[in-house]
Amino acid sequence: MSTTKAQSMIRQHGLSLIELLVFIVVVGVAVTGVVSVFSLNARASVDPAIRKQAMAIAESLLDEVLSKPYTYCDPDDPMTDTAANVAACTIPEGLGREVAQNETRYSAANPFDNVNDYNGFTMNPINDITDTTVTGLDLYTATVTVQPVANFNGIVPAVAGDNETLLVTVTVDAPNNQTLSLSGYRTRYAPNF
Repeated sequence: MSTTKAQSMIRQHGLSLIELLVFIVVVGVAVTGVVSVFSLNARASVDPAIRKQAMAIAESLLDEVLSKPYTYCDPDDPMTDTAANVAACTIPEGLGREVAQNETRYSAANPFDNVNDYNGFTMNPINDITDTTVTGLDLYTATVTVQPVANFNGIVPAVAGDNETLLVTVTVDAPNNQTLSLSGYRTRYAPNF
């Protein structure tokens, strides 16, 4: 019976002080690693909100620009609906806003009325939002560029001197040095083309 007693005493062996200290150190290092990952994620969790807001601003402005007409003549020209080329216009449409007509995005009397009018337009900061519940929009800026695309990869016929397709790019600068750009194409609408 003495051998059984000796074997049972060996099985009841507990942890030594060194083993306990090693266990505490290993668990402490693991917990520190997990907590630091959670801390890093918590600090970076604001970035998706900033990117989502920048995306909403860019989409909204791009939709606004692309919804405007793109014709040979300025929409104020009586020949707008019938002109088959730029030569038929009394007020040809060009890149940039019509300064002589005092067009601005914010004017009720003379608003931007063509895709070209938005070329070079900048909202710095985004301050024309009437909803005061959205805070922090003054930290964002938006810029629109409109560039002619010649022949649009052979899909739209090229006409000498005319650019039938425009590439519209909206770039939003957001906090934390984030930049987002969205682009879209707009082809010319001319009923007699």
